[in-house]
Amino acid sequence: MANGNNVTVVGNCTRDPELRFTAGGQAVASFGLAVNRRWQNRQTNEWEEAVSFFDVTCWAQLAENVAESITKGSRLIVSGRLDQRSWETQDGDKRSKIEIVADEVGPSLTYATAQVVRNERREGFDGGKSSGGGGGGGSRPAPSNNSPAGYDDEEPF
Repeated sequence: MANGNNVTVVGNCTRDPELRFTAGGQAVASFGLAVNRRWQNRQTNEWEEAVSFFDVTCWAQLAENVAESITKGSRLIVSGRLDQRSWETQDGDKRSKIEIVADEVGPSLTYATAQVVRNERREGFDGGKSSGGGGGGGSRPAPSNNSPAGYDDEEPF
């Protein structure tokens, strides 16, 4: 992610993830995230707050892991990139929205604990290196010449 379009946000999941599959069989999950910003008004010394709502999209193994692990109300850390989508309604109106395409999703441990359970590595899973998303830990096989580049020398957690 060296293109400068990186974002990391911490917020609360606003709806249970919805898991779907593309026609080609690729998993995609989406959920909402509410991010609170709080500051003290210098004139009144009162605390003020604003909430931003983001749609988050996850792909591949990350999508499946998110769908199994995350529920509405979970406090999450989401890291990924911003993506703008545009479309036209049936009435001909143009619409667009900005969403977060996640590379990583995890629980915030500030006010909670979590137990990490590693998944078995699936055949054909490349660690998200070429699928436009993904991530998510799998147990690592013994190093081989056909492993994805950079996968053998880093432990996912």
